[in-house]
Amino acid sequence: MISRWTTAVLDTDQPGGWAVARSPEGFLFDDNGALFPREWLKRQDLSVLAEHGIGHLDGEPVYLLELRSVSDVPGCGWKGLRAFMLEGDHTLYKVLGYAAQIGTWAREHRFCGNCGQPMTQVPRERAMYCQPCELRSYPRISPSMIVLITRGDEILLARWPRFVSGVYSTLAGFAEPGESAEDCLIREVREEVQIEVKNIQYIGSQCWPFPHSMMLGFHAEYAGGEIVCQEDEIEDAQWFNVHDLPPLPASRSIARYLIDVYVARRLGHAEPVLPG
Repeated sequence: MISRWTTAVLDTDQPGGWAVARSPEGFLFDDNGALFPREWLKRQDLSVLAEHGIGHLDGEPVYLLELRSVSDVPGCGWKGLRAFMLEGDHTLYKVLGYAAQIGTWAREHRFCGNCGQPMTQVPRERAMYCQPCELRSYPRISPSMIVLITRGDEILLARWPRFVSGVYSTLAGFAEPGESAEDCLIREVREEVQIEVKNIQYIGSQCWPFPHSMMLGFHAEYAGGEIVCQEDEIEDAQWFNVHDLPPLPASRSIARYLIDVYVARRLGHAEPVLPG
């Protein structure tokens, strides 16, 4: 199967193509979606911070206009990336997810982190360059682990204070320097709920552009200990039977995938497919 969307570094001096516009309040959209004819979009009264060529959709070039601020465009509105994730067009969400990560990187790397001088885009490369320091900065990717802990027909789920009321999810955390993904998993589980795990099994990964995580998904079996929630981090954590689960994360998330795969295996159902 040929993917409709492929990333690429495109020359912004070339005319034409499609474009998405991203502001601090999300992406510009109208009744036809979030993709606009690029030349039309550039004629609007937009405060453009940076422009990047980001890839091809159905063979057509796509560009990102990263904006300093929100602008009023007749017939259009602004919508956050999470809202697009929950809608039906998964390909569009992948385009916007990539655009969001490039936009965040472009916004945060306008100036050199070493000397403070302005940085410039490197032609034909996804990099920003500081000439005085000869320093190149590339888009940031933050490796994170996410794990479903199991105990027979029970799974351990937790909720954070920022969660939607009633929703529980898997444990997760960012890797620290010097850690493997498995080391990170063991440490985060100990920190967040003070239990031990065994038989760690890698399940799959997912880009999570909020803002730039690479989620490495695992199953792990309970090995011992009593749940003690990390203060100021975990609001509640408990064991749930696979026949009686609480409200769960969005279906497109790897957290939900880890849960659905385990439940399917326990109940003898067909396994779901990990969203790309």
